[in-house]
Amino acid sequence: MKSKVITLENNAAGDIELAEEVFGVPMRKDILARMVNYQLAKRRRGTASTKERSEIRGTTAKPFRQKGTGQARQGSRKAPQLRGGGTAFGPQERDFGHKMNKKVRRMAMRTALSAKQADGKLVILKDAALKNPKTKELSEKFAMLGWVNALVVAGAEVDVNFAMAVANIPNIDVLPTQGANVYDILRRDQLVLTTDAVEALEARLK
Repeated sequence: MKSKVITLENNAAGDIELAEEVFGVPMRKDILARMVNYQLAKRRRGTASTKERSEIRGTTAKPFRQKGTGQARQGSRKAPQLRGGGTAFGPQERDFGHKMNKKVRRMAMRTALSAKQADGKLVILKDAALKNPKTKELSEKFAMLGWVNALVVAGAEVDVNFAMAVANIPNIDVLPTQGANVYDILRRDQLVLTTDAVEALEARLK
């Protein structure tokens, strides 16, 4: 399938052939949902932690005699029911990440790219580079192009001037090709790929 290529000045820069097996696969909402859950689970820190009775400082001696005190029997000051005792069944540090096959992850990426293409929200940009890191100039170009909520995927490396100029523009993300992922593609309305990014993604997903 063919797609038009434009510049940041909204001028035509020819056409590009998009691979059907990357940008034209059927929609699979279940695969996208699995991939988003996979990515968000890996981001969770899982650092919540409490001390159990074996981890707190304290004596293990019997606090008072078994009978004759009128109180309930106790065997340790570190018991959960006593003040200063350990926590029973509290949260522990854990990794929330889970496994997902590489083939399924690639399928999810192809599906996300194809969904943007099918919705008409995929834009091919000749290159994402600027001579000067001017946020005002870049925001004016984005306004002319109608990019309000977009993800820009550059080549192997993001142009330094472009990255500095876009840093203060809200709802615009910039990633190198290696950092392109399903969650960031879906959370932004517009997907902008440079011609270098298209070639790299096709090589990675074919």
